[in-house]
Amino acid sequence: MKHFDFVTKIPNLGQPKIHSPLKGARFVDESSPTTLMLTSGELTELNADVLQKDFEKAGPRERVYFDTSKARCAIVTCGGICPGINDVIRAIVHEAHYHYGVRHVLGITNGLRGFIPEYGYDIKELTPDTVSHIHQFGGTILGSSRGLQDSVEIVDSLERLNINVLFVIGGDGAMRAAKSIVNEVSARKRNIAIIGIPKTIDNDINFITRSFGFDTAVEKAAEAIQCAHVEATGVDMGVGLVKLMGREAGFIAAQATLAMQEVNFLLVPEQPFSLAGEGGLLEAVENRLKARKHAIIVCAEGAGQDLLGTEIERDPSGNPKLGDICGLIVSQLEDYAQAKDFEINIKFIDPSYLIRSVPANAGDRVYCGFLGQNAVHAAMAGKTGMVVSRLKSSMVHLPLDLVATERRRININSDWWSSVMEATGQHEYLK
Repeated sequence: MKHFDFVTKIPNLGQPKIHSPLKGARFVDESSPTTLMLTSGELTELNADVLQKDFEKAGPRERVYFDTSKARCAIVTCGGICPGINDVIRAIVHEAHYHYGVRHVLGITNGLRGFIPEYGYDIKELTPDTVSHIHQFGGTILGSSRGLQDSVEIVDSLERLNINVLFVIGGDGAMRAAKSIVNEVSARKRNIAIIGIPKTIDNDINFITRSFGFDTAVEKAAEAIQCAHVEATGVDMGVGLVKLMGREAGFIAAQATLAMQEVNFLLVPEQPFSLAGEGGLLEAVENRLKARKHAIIVCAEGAGQDLLGTEIERDPSGNPKLGDICGLIVSQLEDYAQAKDFEINIKFIDPSYLIRSVPANAGDRVYCGFLGQNAVHAAMAGKTGMVVSRLKSSMVHLPLDLVATERRRININSDWWSSVMEATGQHEYLK
């Protein structure tokens, strides 16, 4: 078997020398790492069949680097919203205040722009009282923005605010920004810890097998699919078309498809498809309608962009500005049905912004709590240039370099994807 190696060592600001203020905690033994067996079916980033690797365990350390009663922390949220951001903010504030005695946690508003003086954004003081109920709401109480900002100006702001720890909650773009901040802090020889908490509703951050908010998104997506099924079966020759989020990775669409077992055609960015001709979607839908009188199509927003014939533009974060693939599918299906003289009744459902703006469900809230707690543990111990995440079933520290390189995508040669295709049965039509 092939092996692909990478570095898992986490940088430290210095030697932790202060006894932890935590009482009764189960401290992590740094000499005993978490050993995980990873496969290419689980992580497409491996470019390998299998890999056994040691990772640094997440959790409290017996000695900390900062005098926690004097430490000043800041939190910034970047990119698009997703369920659970407020839960992570709340967990960080509670852990820092109640268990480490941190007196000052600042909220940087409107993403990385909040660091830049010319925007004139206020800074929020975050206390247990101000965050006590925020987990009941979607979005982020701090606001967000897209696009990178000058790391020199960001570190200037950190110095002016006398910040010791910065928690960056965001996607792959935010993690790249965090890496740039780490580099600038190191160049200035400043002892500021930079801790990332990976956030993406699309579940597409490198080496992150499950991002917070993903389960909630899948739950809401499954409800939309169920509604589409009701609509499609309620009329003769009904087609339910559901558009779901997923610019470059179709994890939400695929997982929701597995959850419902009602989808007949799943379209994702990782799997090219054609509309016209033999084996194309139009003919496949026709055959499905003739056989069963209804059909359900789930389409990730980034699927089939090559069919639109337009040049892809990018937003300030480098994300592709997507064309309307679902609009094309609807018009092509209607024209095809008219030309072939058969009835078709299309019901289009787009729940995208509903899905990403709802509060987290119970499972995601638990995970967000773990992320917030372990991010504070890592920061107080003087860790930096890292993210905290669950890898398989273990909470671990991952270097920013691992998660900031490229996006994670569905492995269409994996057993999991084979199960998705089995659930749809679309290979019987799309040959």
